[in-house]
Amino acid sequence: MVKRLIGAIVRAFLMVVLIAIPSVLVPGVSTEGGQVVSILALAAAALTTFEYASTYPSIVEFRDAPPFNRIRFMALFATVLSLSTIARSQTDPTTAVEFLTSIGILIGQAIDFPFSPVHAVVSLLPADAPFEELVQLRAFAGMAYLISLVSVAVFLIALRLTNWPFFRQTSFNVWVNLPTFDPTSGGDIVRRLKRDARWNIAIGFLLPFLTPMLVVETASLFGTFDVIADQTLIWTVTAWAFLPASMFMRGIAMRRVAVMINEERKRQGTPARNGQLVTA
Repeated sequence: MVKRLIGAIVRAFLMVVLIAIPSVLVPGVSTEGGQVVSILALAAAALTTFEYASTYPSIVEFRDAPPFNRIRFMALFATVLSLSTIARSQTDPTTAVEFLTSIGILIGQAIDFPFSPVHAVVSLLPADAPFEELVQLRAFAGMAYLISLVSVAVFLIALRLTNWPFFRQTSFNVWVNLPTFDPTSGGDIVRRLKRDARWNIAIGFLLPFLTPMLVVETASLFGTFDVIADQTLIWTVTAWAFLPASMFMRGIAMRRVAVMINEERKRQGTPARNGQLVTA
């Protein structure tokens, strides 16, 4: 119990640091903006503490199946930190900031080709937008998309090198790790897991293209599209890159669980009961 509580507190602290990064690194934060960030950070810390300190799950998936959530958090943290650092290039052009900005610009230019996700994001800017803002947005999108691709690749490598989800444990409880998935209703659990996995992968593939279209359509309702503040832009681009990668990883993970349940059924000759998959 003490170990679980300490782990929950550490995770809550990391969530506070994650949410505070843009406010700390990006200049020009207003008093009201700082208050909003503080409230969001405290809310995220409280939710994380209650989730990981409790024995029973609520909404966080795969919480007892590392390194799934750790890879996702590291990808999110790296994206927010990188974009916040790039945003400082106009006010604090240090060597480290300029180096990371140059990498982002090179990656953005390499990925910014017709019909690419980065091109869809860059095309959101109006035709008369300043060149500096175009370069910054391209660097944001390129860096964020690269980190999302690397996170998916790291997760796939982890699947190959470890016996995930049986990593540091001998059983996988579907209810604890998939609290929003009811294994006792709606037909065969393997078929439903594979179906949900296909949907998650398909949505993860389409989201980078659909999100810019939705932003343009929403902006057209108001008749204009203005360049938003750096902090808002950081979180927008981060969500644009992180959510599809997260959906990809969730789909791959659910399919992996479905395959393992099916293999366990074949080996034992009986269906797995109560959502509990146990290794030999």
